[in-house]
Amino acid sequence: MTERPNIIFIMADDHAAKAISAYGYGINKTPNIDRLANEGARLDHCYVTNSICTPSRAAILTGTYNHVNCVTTLDTPINGRLPNVAKHLQSDGYQTAIIGKWHLGEGKEHEPSGFDFWSVLPGQGDYFDPVFNQMGDEIEAEGYATDIITDKSLAWMKSRDQGKPFFLMCHHKAPHREWEPNPKYRDLFTDEIAIPDTFNDVYKNRAKAAAAAKMRIKDDITYDDLGLVQPEGGSEVGERARRKSNRRKIPNPSDVSDIKLIDKHTGEIFQFNTPEEFHNFKYQRYLKRYLATIASIDDSVGEILQFLDDNNLAENTIVIYTSDQGFFLGEHGWFDKRFIYEESFQMPFLVRYPAKISPGQVNKDICCNVDFAPTFLDYADTVIPSYMQGVSLRPLFEGETPEDWSQLAYHRYWMHKDPDHNAFAHYGIRNKRYKLIYWYNEGFDLPGTNDGGEDKEWELFDCQEDPMELFNRYNDHHYQDVVFEMKKLLEDKMRSIGDRIEHTR
Repeated sequence: MTERPNIIFIMADDHAAKAISAYGYGINKTPNIDRLANEGARLDHCYVTNSICTPSRAAILTGTYNHVNCVTTLDTPINGRLPNVAKHLQSDGYQTAIIGKWHLGEGKEHEPSGFDFWSVLPGQGDYFDPVFNQMGDEIEAEGYATDIITDKSLAWMKSRDQGKPFFLMCHHKAPHREWEPNPKYRDLFTDEIAIPDTFNDVYKNRAKAAAAAKMRIKDDITYDDLGLVQPEGGSEVGERARRKSNRRKIPNPSDVSDIKLIDKHTGEIFQFNTPEEFHNFKYQRYLKRYLATIASIDDSVGEILQFLDDNNLAENTIVIYTSDQGFFLGEHGWFDKRFIYEESFQMPFLVRYPAKISPGQVNKDICCNVDFAPTFLDYADTVIPSYMQGVSLRPLFEGETPEDWSQLAYHRYWMHKDPDHNAFAHYGIRNKRYKLIYWYNEGFDLPGTNDGGEDKEWELFDCQEDPMELFNRYNDHHYQDVVFEMKKLLEDKMRSIGDRIEHTR
């Protein structure tokens, strides 16, 4: 039997594909992450089934949609007794570990299971001097979280049983909000970054959910987000970021002459003459801090690849880099995720496996995060259990996409009107050209949701003709045949995976 490969699954939190230079957007440089694309494959249409941290991680671990694994919101932890990909690999002879961000619940019943070693951040964790839950014990670590997670991952690989193949999940906290770069990268970006064409979007021709969302850079970003001193005071210094929170949003007045912001680290004072100047400051400050945290992740990937090279492990090790969902980088004026809109929906995905995957491939087939677990098991020559709802991506990596590949991605966001972002609940599908969305706008009393009652709405976007998703074509008579066909595809998909259909014809 051919030697089974090692598998290293590196996942960042909230890393948009546009912030990886291999995707060609020119915002930043990520030479080490790019190595995976240059020496392996890049997927351009990998999508998340629920664009929020905890549910996405559950889908990746179990290979099931969230209505099956019951992790639907940030406040629904995973049941540690559920089967998962690590348990299958462990029982079939793999040594397994997870290091870094877990974010699937706290307490014994929600701790990592199926792993020979685990050292994970409680909750979101801290960027500096984080605490880890390591095999049930609280461990304090000194330094920067990305560096610590990298060092822990390298140490585990050095100390592992070298007679077994290994499966390592290296999960970074970065670039999650609030964005705190390693001090050496605080001043990495000095030139202005181009503002997206849709930054000043006023959400015409869209469902009401777009205008209702509270994740605008202009209005909803906080002092902490931008590394600024929060003034003492109440509502006069800014709206609460959420109920009972001490964090305040930076105001967005029409008259900015009285605005004075102070850098936490340098004490530099910023003042503004026009609202446009003020808005640009917020955007530049946000994006540069976000990108600076990614620079450390790129270093981390480089260290891991160097370790594989130095120990003659590169040829037979699958290395994957991805994120738990996409992220808005100012498109439509937003930061954050949650929506099925493309920037939030698309996950970066790069993979290298020299023994089986030819270098420099770009794949444009549609796939989803529920497909990751079956892929790991396929390459490990381990039986893919029938409960998993995804399919192996191996043929896509190896240039052999089956003729019957579905070319369809399904998404469902359950956290109706969450207290931080007021994002509306919805589900939908995307094929190679069109995207259909149903805003059902109900919380169903799930943890972390609020009551519904808003009007139900549909959206249809022609992703070929309208890649920025600015024009809802649902009621356009030229698209009625498309609406009919996409509804049928949506309903067929929901029935096939056992999800409940909330809409009527």
